[in-house]
Amino acid sequence: MGKKTSKKEVRYSEAELIALFGLDKTKIATPLMQEWLMSQTTLLDYEQKLFDSILHHALENIEAWSEEDLKMNFIAFVLELSHLKSSKHIRTFFDKTIEAEIEGHFLKVKSDFMIAKGILDLVQKPYFHFQEYKKERDPHGDPLAQLIEAFLIAQAINQDDKPIYGGYVVGRFWNFVIIEGKQYCVSEAYDSTKQKELMQIIAILRKFREILETRLLD
Repeated sequence: MGKKTSKKEVRYSEAELIALFGLDKTKIATPLMQEWLMSQTTLLDYEQKLFDSILHHALENIEAWSEEDLKMNFIAFVLELSHLKSSKHIRTFFDKTIEAEIEGHFLKVKSDFMIAKGILDLVQKPYFHFQEYKKERDPHGDPLAQLIEAFLIAQAINQDDKPIYGGYVVGRFWNFVIIEGKQYCVSEAYDSTKQKELMQIIAILRKFREILETRLLD
C-alpha cells in the first residue's frame, strides 16, 4: 500500500515552498508581467472623490491601522474602484479556505480575497488571489508564502497551463505576482499612499479583469 499523505496543516515559508516544489522566483518582469504593469486607466468624477478620500485617510492613519482596519478602511475601497465584483461568470470570495494534495504534500491556505469560477460558496476554478498583512516586519506573517501556496492549490484545482494572477499587501506596499508553471514573477512594490502609485494599483487591478474575461475564462 502507498504511503498516505498527512493532512496535518503546515505553514511553509517561501523558501520551503521553492525547495519542495522546484519553483523559480524572478523579479525581472516577464512578458505577462510587463503587459500587466503597463496598464492605464481614468476615474469618473464620483470615483475621483472616493479615490481622494481613501488616499487622504491612508496618509493620515495607515501606520496605526490594524490588519482589519486596513482591510475595511482602505483595501475594500481599492477593490471597489478596481471593478472587481462578482458577475455572471465569476464570483469573489473573502477569507475562503482552499486545499489540495500536491506532489505528496498537503497544502491548505485561507485566501483573503479570491476571484474564481464558482457556484454559491463552491470554488470551481480560481483565477486571482490576494493576501494582506498589516505589519511590514513580522516573523509570523508571510503573505507572499501564503500567496504562493494559494497559487499552487489553484494550479492543482484548475488542471490547465494558464497563469494565475495575484498580489499581496504589507502595510502600505502592494506587490503583484504571476505564476506560470513553476516560475513566479514578483513586481516591485507600489506605495499606496502616493497618488500616482495608488492610481497605478487600480489600473493594474482593472487590467486583470480584462485579462480574465478575454483569456482566462473557459
